[in-house]
Amino acid sequence: MDLPSGVRYWTVIDDDFEVVWVADQWLRFLRFGRSRAELTTKAYAEGVSLYLLWCRVTGRQWPQAARDMGLFMVWLKYTPSTPDGEPASVVMGPGAEPARRERRINGVLTAVRGLLSYAVSVGKAPRSVLGQIYELADSRDLPLEAQGEDSGLTYRLRAVHRVQEPEAEVGRATDDELVAMFLQCRNARDRLIVLLLGRVGLRRGQAAGLHRSDCHLLPDSRALGCDYEGAHVHVRRRDNSNRAWSKSKEAWTQPLDFLVVQAFDQYIDERHEILGAGGSDFLLVNLFREPLGAPMSPDALGELFERLGQRAKLSRKVGPHMARRAFGSNVSDAGGSLDEVQALLGQTHPESSRPYLIPDRARLREAIERVPSPRALHGTGEK
Repeated sequence: MDLPSGVRYWTVIDDDFEVVWVADQWLRFLRFGRSRAELTTKAYAEGVSLYLLWCRVTGRQWPQAARDMGLFMVWLKYTPSTPDGEPASVVMGPGAEPARRERRINGVLTAVRGLLSYAVSVGKAPRSVLGQIYELADSRDLPLEAQGEDSGLTYRLRAVHRVQEPEAEVGRATDDELVAMFLQCRNARDRLIVLLLGRVGLRRGQAAGLHRSDCHLLPDSRALGCDYEGAHVHVRRRDNSNRAWSKSKEAWTQPLDFLVVQAFDQYIDERHEILGAGGSDFLLVNLFREPLGAPMSPDALGELFERLGQRAKLSRKVGPHMARRAFGSNVSDAGGSLDEVQALLGQTHPESSRPYLIPDRARLREAIERVPSPRALHGTGEK
């Protein structure tokens, strides 16, 4: 939904194309009261719409249907959607492919819990619903790093319904893959994008959200009112017209090395040759397709990575976030401490950086080879 201010959020409508009031109120609260991203409201709206659809086709009232959440989970897993949004016929039996995987189901359940909790708070659902979706738990089952310094026992609400997700291997792009993709770039802009993600460590939403005024490439930027030394970019959360969004709530300054600065210079020359002084204030804009000068979207950066991977004939799909993981791991491999990795990734909690620390396989091999072979100790013995 577009507001007069230009800010957008996603909502839920019923079969009569009327806005579902309580869902709309909750999604607006998330967008403006909690400063959540537009895409977050999109994901939650999709999850809530599935819950409301299940309630309608099974004849349940949504405020009271939480008691049958287990049945909803089975419906989610095995009932595919059709193009018109209606549930398709379910084909059960051994070997049947699930319509939705564990991660998707948990995402929908998160959205439903959020809606029902909000409905209770505004008097649109009975308080007993909270006992159906949450159970009282204590801090003893939390990881040690999440328990805090206070050793006292604390209580919290824990979700009752959750699917066990299979552990997926966290992947990072290798240096060889990033170099191969870099060499397949056909213009300076695309080379800069690969470096912004793989050598600066930005998320694609952060890279697409950079404005030219955020980029300070001189050794001394005090003339621009910035006392940060050396070349750098300022990463800020703002509502952008291209829907780019920084996941980090706090703004931070990211230093750049000579290779990235050189890529900036080449791109600026390329951009000026095509657009002159025109184009938007966004750093990354359309140069080779209409509308010229319009800002690139985060999805466009993902599509670029897909094309580069195909041109480079990589054996697997390398996405933008894998390039960010490569940056964090490379900083660690080069001797960077955890607090340095945390600051360079723009993260506030030290534990948030650990998933990005994926050692290079060559470094692991070197670590094994440094271990000396066991040898027998020879002594003279007592006489």
